Amino acid sequence: MEIRGKVHEIGAIQQVTESFKKRDLIVAYAENPQFVEYIRFESTQDRVNIFDNLAIGDEIEVSFNLRGRPWTNKDGVTTYFNSLVAWRVTKLANTGAAASAPGFAETPAPIDITSSGADDDDLPF
Repeated sequence: MEIRGKVHEIGAIQQVTESFKKRDLIVAYAENPQFVEYIRFESTQDRVNIFDNLAIGDEIEVSFNLRGRPWTNKDGVTTYFNSLVAWRVTKLANTGAAASAPGFAETPAPIDITSSGADDDDLPF
């Protein structure tokens, strides 16, 4: 799977155990520019260095795998976790290739729905 967005945050490498390390990347994804989503990707082991050449604000394309797993606590309650595991990150040039990505420059300011002055019973969705 791939997704295009803008680098929002680059995490430090975390040494979880002696044999396991990971790193996070937060990408601002604006399929709908009014509602920007902040998506966390992770890289593990020998792939933690794929975020090294990135800077905040870079337009990128992330190739990733979607992983899920169950975890059962001591009381027998099962919870499910999902992970987006990045395996390649490509910087997009500020050319026509990046123009097809959702635009952040035209992202409007947030709308204040609390002071609409209209009927307060109308929900915004």
